[in-house]
Amino acid sequence: SLTTRLPKAGETILGHKFFVGFGGKGANQCVQSARLGAKTSLICKSAVEFNVKIVKNVKKLSLSSGNANSVLIPAWMSLQVATVTLRQNVIVIVPGANLLLNFEDLKRASDVICKAKVVVCQLEITPAVSLEALKMARASGVKTLFNPAPALADLDPQFYTYSDIFCCNETEVMVICHVKEGLL
Repeated sequence: SLTTRLPKAGETILGHKFFVGFGGKGANQCVQSARLGAKTSLICKSAVEFNVKIVKNVKKLSLSSGNANSVLIPAWMSLQVATVTLRQNVIVIVPGANLLLNFEDLKRASDVICKAKVVVCQLEITPAVSLEALKMARASGVKTLFNPAPALADLDPQFYTYSDIFCCNETEVMVICHVKEGLL
């Protein structure tokens, strides 16, 4: 939703535009890499009702769908949804289908992961699955980039070991390092 200003706590205001778009941190990173000329793959899960639209969008953007994207999941599971307030880049996500991405999906996508030049992971999927993807990539000599968003206060220290590049913003550092607001 687009508004002229952010609402105050407890306030309801009128917006002037609403839209639904494709995205998510991982998808956006994949699209930008493709636009810069890289051959890219997106490994994710999507809800049945959106799978056809997502696959069309992936093809339109010249991305490879990897092996896990084509796995349909039960209709009762929603796709990942994020509410973004554009004025201050405030984001709330509900991971939905992406939380069903599992170790078997990684095995099916192992060719994509192990033959990549760079693997980018984040926490919009289960942390253990993201860490396993980083381990698979590293074992094959693939460069790894990890973005710890949404941030977890109890992040497994192995993420630092298996990440060539650890890319986070100030608020993520504060959560990961248990720093109180305003002290960083």
